[in-house]
Amino acid sequence: MDTRFLAMTDWLRNDLQLKVARIVPASADASFRRYFRILVDGAPFIVMDAPPDKEDCAPFIRIAQALHEMGLNVPRIEHANLEAGFLLLSDLGEDSYLSVLNGDTVDQLYRDAIDALLQMQQQGRTSSFVLPVYDRPMFIAEMELFCHWLLGQHLELSINGSDQLMLTQTFDLLVDNAVSQPRVWVHRDYHSRNLMARENNPGILDFQDAVFGPMSYDLVSLLRDCYIEWPVARQQQWCDYYCDGAEARGLLKADERHQFKRWFDLMGVQRHLKAAGIFARLYHRDGKDGYLADIPRTLTYVCWLAADYPELRGLVGLIEQRVLSSLPTYGIITRK
Repeated sequence: MDTRFLAMTDWLRNDLQLKVARIVPASADASFRRYFRILVDGAPFIVMDAPPDKEDCAPFIRIAQALHEMGLNVPRIEHANLEAGFLLLSDLGEDSYLSVLNGDTVDQLYRDAIDALLQMQQQGRTSSFVLPVYDRPMFIAEMELFCHWLLGQHLELSINGSDQLMLTQTFDLLVDNAVSQPRVWVHRDYHSRNLMARENNPGILDFQDAVFGPMSYDLVSLLRDCYIEWPVARQQQWCDYYCDGAEARGLLKADERHQFKRWFDLMGVQRHLKAAGIFARLYHRDGKDGYLADIPRTLTYVCWLAADYPELRGLVGLIEQRVLSSLPTYGIITRK
């Protein structure tokens, strides 16, 4: 028996006195949260079920309010029961970016997403809401997920001393790159599964882990998405669009623009190592195997950079020779 579902329906119908006509699963994400779409007097709403012993709803509420005040399209908090871990939210619809992206729609959708990202970064500079700092220990801990969960738990690889030294030096390089960038509000999961195609585009979800950190992080999440791939030439066009907007808003200095490509590329390596480790952890710890097929794409983004960044060749060699070749879904994505 799903005791949390029963408690949730009791909260809706008895505590809130809502006449709920329908309750259907809306989605589940990579955490312990799950979502239901309900119909009340003909209007759709979303219920978040976040077990309080595993998830804290308070950051979601606080950051949602801050983003709303910035003029961004995020869910409204209609009702909250923090003790039980239930939130009633406005519904941003069923059309994620991932479900509607194609060659014809992607340019406008991504420009809309970049505009919203720049708005968050600009407005965040004057926001009174203080986010946790995305610092060196956090970056290192995220990359260690790659070592522990993908290399160790999933592939059972033994790492010798020279490989460990290479990984340590590479992680330091990637963290140095991250902390050298201008700091802004960072969503941390700004990608096609968390952006919704709306009239006021985009609807933004899953922002509760936002931090104050490197300006290129969310753009990497968007353009080098773990779930969908676009040609490098188009990625560069969108990067240029972002940099134009960032300069116009005073987020990026003119003399910093030549550094942005390196910031962006190396930030992507850090994020993709983290993501690959999380995908393996979701399988081994949480029993969710749906993300394993995304690991090859995620790590192939790293392999693309070997020619431009000699300092990454050790990491790329490890990934190509011992990781991708060991995965059943192995297949190098062509860099177009």
